[in-house]
Amino acid sequence: CILGTHHEKGAQTFWSVVNRLPLSGNAVLCWKFCHVFHKLLRDGHTNVLKDSVRYKNELSDMSRMWGHLSEGYGQLCSIYLKLLRTKMEFHTKNPRFPGNLQMSDRQLDEAGENDVNNFFQLTVEMFDYLECELNLFQTVFSSLDMSRSVSVTAAGQCRLAPLIQVILDSSHLYDYTVKLLFKLHSCLPADTLQGHRDRFLEQFRKLKDLFYRSSNLQYFKRLIQIPQLPENPPNFLRASALSEHISPVVVIPAEASSPDSEPITDLVEMDTASQSLFDNKFDDIFGSSFSCDPFNFSSQNGMNKDDKDRLIEQLYGEIAALKEELENFKAESARGTVQLRGRASELEAELAEQRHLKQQAQDESEFLRTELEELKKQREDTEKAQRSLTEIERRAQANEQRYSKLKEKYSELVQNHADLLRKNAEVTKQVTAARQAQGDVEREKKELEDSFQRVSEQAQRKSQEQAEVLDTLKRELAASRQELQVLQGTLESSTQAGAEQSTRITGLEQERDGLRRAAEQHGEEMAALRAELQQLRDTLCHQQESSKVELETLQTQLRDKESGQRALQQQLAEEQLALLQGTAREAERMVQEALGRLEDPAHIGCSGSADCLLSRTLAASECVERLREAHSKYLSNGAAVGSLLPCLALFAHLVSDTLVQGSATSHVAPMEPADRLLEMCKQCGSEAVSYLSALQDPSTVKGADCSSVMTYLGRISAIGEELRPRGLDVKQEELGDLVDKEMAATAAAIETAAARIEEMLSKARAGDTGVNLEVNERILGSCTGLMQAIRILVLASKDLQREIVESGRGAASPKEFYAKNSRWTEGLISASKAVGWGATVMVDAADLVVQGKGTFEELMVCSREIAASTAQLVAASKVKADKDSANLCKLQQASRAVNQATAGVVASTKAGKSQVEEKDSMDFSSMTLTQIKRQEMDSQVRVLELENQLQKERQKLGELRKKHYELAGVAEGWEEDGEW
Repeated sequence: CILGTHHEKGAQTFWSVVNRLPLSGNAVLCWKFCHVFHKLLRDGHTNVLKDSVRYKNELSDMSRMWGHLSEGYGQLCSIYLKLLRTKMEFHTKNPRFPGNLQMSDRQLDEAGENDVNNFFQLTVEMFDYLECELNLFQTVFSSLDMSRSVSVTAAGQCRLAPLIQVILDSSHLYDYTVKLLFKLHSCLPADTLQGHRDRFLEQFRKLKDLFYRSSNLQYFKRLIQIPQLPENPPNFLRASALSEHISPVVVIPAEASSPDSEPITDLVEMDTASQSLFDNKFDDIFGSSFSCDPFNFSSQNGMNKDDKDRLIEQLYGEIAALKEELENFKAESARGTVQLRGRASELEAELAEQRHLKQQAQDESEFLRTELEELKKQREDTEKAQRSLTEIERRAQANEQRYSKLKEKYSELVQNHADLLRKNAEVTKQVTAARQAQGDVEREKKELEDSFQRVSEQAQRKSQEQAEVLDTLKRELAASRQELQVLQGTLESSTQAGAEQSTRITGLEQERDGLRRAAEQHGEEMAALRAELQQLRDTLCHQQESSKVELETLQTQLRDKESGQRALQQQLAEEQLALLQGTAREAERMVQEALGRLEDPAHIGCSGSADCLLSRTLAASECVERLREAHSKYLSNGAAVGSLLPCLALFAHLVSDTLVQGSATSHVAPMEPADRLLEMCKQCGSEAVSYLSALQDPSTVKGADCSSVMTYLGRISAIGEELRPRGLDVKQEELGDLVDKEMAATAAAIETAAARIEEMLSKARAGDTGVNLEVNERILGSCTGLMQAIRILVLASKDLQREIVESGRGAASPKEFYAKNSRWTEGLISASKAVGWGATVMVDAADLVVQGKGTFEELMVCSREIAASTAQLVAASKVKADKDSANLCKLQQASRAVNQATAGVVASTKAGKSQVEEKDSMDFSSMTLTQIKRQEMDSQVRVLELENQLQKERQKLGELRKKHYELAGVAEGWEEDGEW
């Protein structure tokens, strides 16, 4: 795609193809598209960005659509599409930056055009760009299980591959951000750039952590060399720190020449050599001049080449082309075979590991089940003591709550008292103000009375003066009368003002009386409140005294409880120590018994394999590691004895098992390794006994160490590796014997199955009656018929096999024939094993059905499985048979008889099932309408659940069959063309 964009100067063809892909329906396909498009934006032609901008909205819609899917690749695709849109927007706004972001310092300065505002905005855009890169980084890591080696699996590499482009972009963005921030700090105040520094520190920590986690993955180590960021971020407040900055450089190592190309080169060289050899032979026969110069007509007496010469030349060219094609096909086949064998070995190793882990988990679960019962008893005792302590604490807490409530009531009373005092002060102030106002009114009244008296005296004096000078002042009579009228008006106004003042004084006196009564009432309330306060104080003192007495009682009880608890803890510690000593004593007895069995003459006849010894040694070594950790926890915390006891019992069991297995292995080993192995076993047992003895003494528990046991286990494992056979595969010359053994074993298994069925039939006749007897007789009778049909088929298969060997081996021996046709032989062995296994399983299923413990469906499945196994045996037998062979006809007839017998077993099983179900049918005569309706609804729900479960089981069956065919093909060496 990258070369195509450079060839056509754009990405029109790329987008025309992408628009036809179902990116919205396939998350993995969308993820791979994002990876390819990211590479195009980085390494493609510069016009890729211009041709892709028009699809920016479509990428945004697709990102929102995948964002609703929270599982699988949905969130990954959504975040990756956001990153691609951000990258396109960044390069659109900043066209000076190339797609791969590789720029020099001078080009970086030119991109900002020496403007501090441009540098400020460019730094923000780089922060946004780097934030999208880090989000994708973290999302990919969070979607993986980092506790496993996910980088070596195909699924893990599919998610990790795009991170190479992210690492390349992130390293450049980090470098440019550091340089731009130093440049901004040289032009702007530090406070203005505080937000930039905070955002840079956050991204620095994330990027450093992600680079460190990526460098530890095996997938990246062979593809890219990831740089490591400095321990501390740059100090932008110090301009000289720029010289200390080192740009992170991502190194992509040169790709080594592919080893797959070497066979092709060899084939080309072989083809050239064969071509030259063919030319030499042709020259010897027809002359060198023709081969060297086919157009030299002088050597052929001037005659043109005839049709035969042209045909020979054409055939020669076709032969050369076919040879080249054949060699290429052989090379491809060889590579495919090597890959398939490698995959088969990986799967076998994984299967063995899973089996070992399963067995180990089963052993641990059985042991932990017994330990759980003991811990439950201890837990019940502890819970009783805890409940009593909790009751005492609850009572103490209740007393504290009562004391706090009394304290709150006392605070409330003090507050009310203070409020009443404040109200009293305010009333007193109001009374004082009223008294002052009353004094002012009295003074004003007195002044008015004085002024009235003065006016009255003046009026009287003037009347006397008028009477005296009446005669002399007749001329002024009119004026005097007018003055008198004025004085009378003044008098009337004065009288009216005095009446108003009297009314006002009366109102003030009434108000004074009301205030006096309110003051008296407040005084009474204050007296009542003082009495109530005194009563509450007395009550509070009494409550405090009673609370103090009760608190002292509770403290005494608490001290007694603490002393009892300490005694219980001491007793518990003693019991735990006694339990540890008892367990260590029992473990020591078990190891001593194993050491005694090493010298027991009855054990000399036992033998074992090196593989079994290695598995036991590995399990014992792992148990020693766990025991060491549990011992450390026990030394730091004596209550952690519960984790030490299971490890101690398992340690004794596994070490004893290792010693016995080592002794059994030494009986079949050569003398020198056997003596060394036996000696190592004895020393290992002695060290284990010493360690267990140290655990029994309290003074030596801290100094007990099981490292020496681990050392001797390692030596035993090394000797076991020496004794382990190097080749466990069956040799080619032993295949013939193995075929005969498997066929004989199959026949024996069938005979044994038939005998068991007869025995079960006799037991059923003796113990069953009625419907059960009829059903069991019918089922066992059909199983007997099936076993007879299988016996006939095995005999016919052996006859056909003998005929095939006699007709195909020629002068060779049967073993050589089997060795020559190893694929066919292995298929025959596998088919015979399947038949014998199917017969055994069917007999077990029939036994369970007769006893009432099994299901009819299991028996039907077993019978169908036998039919399939016999069909496999027939197919394996007739692969190399002659079509007109009489033995082949017998075999096919026997196969049809097996199918009929299988159908009979299935039919009898179904009939017996229906008969038993009819016997156990329900009686609905006594149920009401509501009960029947309820049962009907429950039955409908059950039917829907069973249908859903049936659909899931069918899907699971299909996947199991598919995986079975794949594993069987790899194990048996099936090829694509169907040949054995």
